[in-house]
Amino acid sequence: MAKATWNGVVLAESDTYEIVEGNVYFPAEAINRDFFTESSSSTVCPWKGTASYLTIEVNGKINKDAAWFYPEPKDAASQIKNFVAFWRGVKVER
Repeated sequence: MAKATWNGVVLAESDTYEIVEGNVYFPAEAINRDFFTESSSSTVCPWKGTASYLTIEVNGKINKDAAWFYPEPKDAASQIKNFVAFWRGVKVER
């Protein structure tokens, strides 16, 4: 079981996940969408493709671009299509 928490709230929890470059990627259905809004930010990874970002808001606190996912990953990263990973203080345990 993997779990992501921030500001005292569980953001994601799942028995199914992928680990890529040390990051835990949660399936989209494991994410509590109440705490996320889409961001206009994006970055490009040479082997995974273009990442899109999500901003987290919990109890009035905002963590901009603290989650990311690959909506259309390159073939080498196809296993993480739409899976969500975290950083910027989000605690991930497994």
